[in-house]
Amino acid sequence: MNMTHYMELLATNQPWNLILFMAIPIILAETVAITELYILYTRKLEGWVRHLNRAAGIVVGLYFLGIIAYLLVTAVAPITRAGEWRTIIDVVAVGTYLIGGIPLILIALQDLGLLHAKLTAEQRLGWHASYVAVFLVFAHVAMIAGMTDPGLLGYKGQPDAVHGMQMPQGAPGHQEAGHLKH
Repeated sequence: MNMTHYMELLATNQPWNLILFMAIPIILAETVAITELYILYTRKLEGWVRHLNRAAGIVVGLYFLGIIAYLLVTAVAPITRAGEWRTIIDVVAVGTYLIGGIPLILIALQDLGLLHAKLTAEQRLGWHASYVAVFLVFAHVAMIAGMTDPGLLGYKGQPDAVHGMQMPQGAPGHQEAGHLKH
């Protein structure tokens, strides 16, 4: 089965890419989402849950800013220059993963007091919850597209020289694309 670059990134350099590009940002973002639900339900805008929500929001937003910058330079630009996108499925997977970081960055900016500072606490809560929702939509689209075989839309990967068949990226005996090795 063929892989999108999204899945190739997560499968390469195990377990480090999976931890750096999926586990850390998703754990932080889910912490924001879960604490956000608590805050919305209880309307407790102060206390340890709000502090955890704020800390996780700042860290994940800044972390994802770094991910976006890194992947644009090391993966998106080289893949685009080389014309190596594996159909629109690949573009959607990578694109929505990166775009999904924008609401996280907005959460960090808001939690740092750089965005929506003049709004009421209730209005800021509304924006914060909206950013969480937008992130969740993009993250799930990225995961679904990322797990989809780009061969469904005609992508034909490089056949394995030994067996004459397509090998998953990162599989033993497979030559990995240079721009995704980390």
